[in-house]
Amino acid sequence: MNKIASFEELKKIHNDNKNLLNIRKSTGCDNYNYSEAQYRKVILICGGTGCKSAESDLIKENLIKEIEDFGLSKEIFVTTTGCFGFCEKGPIVKITPDDVFYVHVSPKDTREIVESHLVNGDIIERLLYEEPTISKKVRTQDEMTFYKKQVRIALRNCGLIDPENIQEYIAENGYLALGRSLTELGQDGVINIINNSGLRGRGGGGFPTGKKWNMAKSYKSDEKYIICNADEGDPGAFMDRSILEGDPHSVIEAMAIDGYA
Repeated sequence: MNKIASFEELKKIHNDNKNLLNIRKSTGCDNYNYSEAQYRKVILICGGTGCKSAESDLIKENLIKEIEDFGLSKEIFVTTTGCFGFCEKGPIVKITPDDVFYVHVSPKDTREIVESHLVNGDIIERLLYEEPTISKKVRTQDEMTFYKKQVRIALRNCGLIDPENIQEYIAENGYLALGRSLTELGQDGVINIINNSGLRGRGGGGFPTGKKWNMAKSYKSDEKYIICNADEGDPGAFMDRSILEGDPHSVIEAMAIDGYA
């Protein structure tokens, strides 16, 4: 991607790409408008540490090869996402827009996934999650008790976007907050929003973020630095690795906003 020269240019890139991920958000084939899709299906493969250690990269390689062998490369796209959060059940493979969530997938399962699911339309029951509350296999995340009450905020893009693709981040409103901060809000406006939000640190102490930013702003110095502290030594702290691996641009954007304010 070329250098973005203005906020208006950033907003145009967002508007041009905002439908890019619709297929991944679909809750089933019947609810999806294929006329706006570049691909008939998109396969999301978890790229979190746990799944990678269980050969999710090889699963991706095998799926791409099998899809090529069946002549489906123009119809089906395979990509890596951040952690889905259910590491115990990894490696995880999600088929969209079918909204089918496969667990404990291994590299040897890829041929069956392509031939049975992608070609013949048959869901592979043995790779589905068994919901303990009903002792039955379920197809989607929405049917899993583990996910039902989750409201993802910091990790909203994990399991959805390719963490190394800035275009996908911008499609999901990425860098728009930075653009607005620089062109509309000003330093005090940014700090006021953070103060009013009640946002606190996630390191265990819960120190008010707006207060911290205001203290840093008032400190007189020719140079100031923003440092990303990704320490995970405190067992009560938020696990920074998940967001750094799964949605790194959100960290970069936040640091840029903080540095400006």
